[in-house]
Amino acid sequence: MLSPDLPLAIFMEESLGGPHGKMGYGVLRFSPNPVVCVIDSCHAGKRVADVMPGLRDAPIVGTVAEAVALGARAMVLGIAPSGGLLPPAWAGLVDEAVARGLSIVNGLHDRLAEKYRELVPGQWIWDIRREPANLGVGKGRARLLDNVRVLMVGTDMANGKMTAGLKIHYLARERGVRSEFIATGQIGIVIAGKGLPLDAVRVDYAGGAVEKFVLDAGEAQLIVVEGQGSVLHPGSTATLPLLRGTMPTHLILCHRAGQETLRDFPWLPVPPLKAVARLYEDLASACGSFPAGRVAGISLNTGGLSDAEARDCIARTRDETGLPVTDPVRYDAVPLLDALGAFPSR
Repeated sequence: MLSPDLPLAIFMEESLGGPHGKMGYGVLRFSPNPVVCVIDSCHAGKRVADVMPGLRDAPIVGTVAEAVALGARAMVLGIAPSGGLLPPAWAGLVDEAVARGLSIVNGLHDRLAEKYRELVPGQWIWDIRREPANLGVGKGRARLLDNVRVLMVGTDMANGKMTAGLKIHYLARERGVRSEFIATGQIGIVIAGKGLPLDAVRVDYAGGAVEKFVLDAGEAQLIVVEGQGSVLHPGSTATLPLLRGTMPTHLILCHRAGQETLRDFPWLPVPPLKAVARLYEDLASACGSFPAGRVAGISLNTGGLSDAEARDCIARTRDETGLPVTDPVRYDAVPLLDALGAFPSR
């Protein structure tokens, strides 16, 4: 549906600069589509660079009408509120966007295509979180593939698993590696143009769904699978289906620098990273029953730190874990890709 040349407006009302803007940030950082503006009345008149330095710059407007006047043809719902549902206060703005002819990219759990049935020619509603057809249960078949399969795992939600995975994937392709990125969440699917909305899949079929996508990419030298959630998080159910479906040869552990407890559960401490890595390795191998995937490196999200603080934190984490460590956004993904095997050098 989303051709790479279609001009986008990103709807981020009351969310730009906050923790619930993941979809918008991902599109700004990675999407090939032109972004004509961000819609957020709280920052209208500014530019994205004024609020979120380091992302692709674009003007910020306060209304849907302004977005249409700037040439937007589709509106991405760039927010990920708790529960994944559109807040009622914003429903009228989506109504206006559809009435003005904008197509809608919807990564929320709401089924907007069922609401907006009368569209003009060429207009569409893309509800990303829909279970794919013809799924079955997992059978562990990915273990038979002769390639490198890396699963991005984390200490918490929203700490850079998708971003780090895309950085590794893009770097691999720059080096001439036949790499495939398997998106498993709505943001990655919008960026990659395809993928598996794992949280829309019934639990009985989740492992099999991951396995199907991995097998479909089986001709690649490197398969990078976007991680979801965390085995440490009380509300996360994605870890086992991702591990079982991917049968990873390698894992990359993602962590936010300085984070001592889970973001939404301050009573829940993050264990030492060596212990977290060992836990993921034990789960991946089912205590020796399955092929053993090892943690090959650590992606450290150093956003908010100075350059000196970031470099010091990376060095300390490297010393504590004995693993390659980098912030692939602030610096590059070279140490992580190099840790995955003997791929061609640039």
